[in-house]
Amino acid sequence: MTTILLLALAGTVLATIIGTIWYSPGTPMGRLHMRSIGFDRLSSEEQKSKMEEMKPRMWRLYAGQMALSFLTSFAVAFIVTMSMQNGLTLPMALGFVAFNWLAFMVPVSGASIIWGNVDRAIAWRKFASDALSYLTTVLAVALLAGLLA
Repeated sequence: MTTILLLALAGTVLATIIGTIWYSPGTPMGRLHMRSIGFDRLSSEEQKSKMEEMKPRMWRLYAGQMALSFLTSFAVAFIVTMSMQNGLTLPMALGFVAFNWLAFMVPVSGASIIWGNVDRAIAWRKFASDALSYLTTVLAVALLAGLLA
């Protein structure tokens, strides 16, 4: 169990790095995310004001996201570690993780787009970006767990 917890912690750090890069303003996915939350419609002064307003709370937002990423990383590390301990190969364990992504994360991502306040002109692109972000993250954590377990 200690190994799984350590892998989950490492996965949390990896997930945070991937998410920070994925949604950074310099990437197409980051610009799409900013558009989906209406940030692009603000003047540069309003954008700066919002960013200054968020700075004091940013550590709490990152802490919350890291707690959520830990839950995902723990599940992925558990699936991969237990699969490989029971004689499955790493590609098979990765398949289990991908199946869980498809069965759980894709529907949740889709529901948040369907029921959220996302501009319909970009809804499918936002859905694809979010779903691929989750897939990239869980497969990276799974690969890390498989190589270190």
